Amino acid sequence: MMRTMSQSEKQLSYERDIKPLFREKDRDAMTGHFDLWDYDDVRDNEDDILSALQEGSMPCDGAWPSDRVALFKSWVDEGSPE
Repeated sequence: MMRTMSQSEKQLSYERDIKPLFREKDRDAMTGHFDLWDYDDVRDNEDDILSALQEGSMPCDGAWPSDRVALFKSWVDEGSPE
């Protein structure tokens, strides 16, 4: 019998799905602006982060693949769940 995912398992989570996308070098590069490993900082700056990801200017060493950008956008669209 196949188990179905609960609503909380379907909803994106910063800790589980978003934070791991940011490497230590990404965090270090953005330290003067915000902390990519801090939920509140990422949530408070999500529009700027999303714009930079969509433009390909973040991370600084090369654009994310489109699926990663889409995942971040989905998280923002879902209300940036913790």
